[in-house]
Amino acid sequence: MSQPVRLQKYFTDCGILSRRHAEEEIAAGRVLVNGKTAALGDKITPGVDLVTYQGKPVVPKQTEHTYLLLNKPRGFVTTAKDEKGRPTVTELVRSVGVRVYPVGRLDLDSDGLLILTDDGEFANYLTHPRHHVAKTYRVCLSTDPSAEQLQVLASPMELDGYKLRPVEVEKAGANTLLMTLHEGRNRQVRKMCEAVGLTVTTLTRISIGEVKLGSLKKGAFRHLTKKELQSLYPKEEKQDV
Repeated sequence: MSQPVRLQKYFTDCGILSRRHAEEEIAAGRVLVNGKTAALGDKITPGVDLVTYQGKPVVPKQTEHTYLLLNKPRGFVTTAKDEKGRPTVTELVRSVGVRVYPVGRLDLDSDGLLILTDDGEFANYLTHPRHHVAKTYRVCLSTDPSAEQLQVLASPMELDGYKLRPVEVEKAGANTLLMTLHEGRNRQVRKMCEAVGLTVTTLTRISIGEVKLGSLKKGAFRHLTKKELQSLYPKEEKQDV
């Protein structure tokens, strides 16, 4: 018999909703388990309990998972559905024929590498703080940073009462930096630059771990290779996180 899992994780395993969206739907009373309204924190046993959402049973997918690399353009929100009617990143990958959702976020005004998948365990692994997957951004600024500003950016900083992990900062040309983060605080790069008096004009994520954006055109996507997937998600470390 299958082992019990948290209800929100079951949704991600089935490729139906991201964990965050599932939690919202459960809290709103839109999910039933064996005919009764579910609550946050509930666990179910796959194959035993009947989970219903929007009048349809939620069942595990039988096919292999899908892992996509998208070059997100500016002006698209990183979500599957937007209440304000703005264009979403999932609209750019509809042709793949599989319902996927973004792993992590890129701001509306940021572009670059974004991974989308229907594998909930992979998404949770990649976004869990303890795994510290490095993300590198190309940061274009309105002015060229001084040596003092670069030193502060590369030194321990505190934002919104939180002590940031060290960030690797490298000059990449006039008015341009490469910044590598090992965590994903909300609008971290922009806030760090603002804190030292720098204004970001464009922000592009160019790599996650060993996976590179490369020459992929804006708005285009491709499947992750097995080697790329293995570099992000070692099979021996798979677990319910």
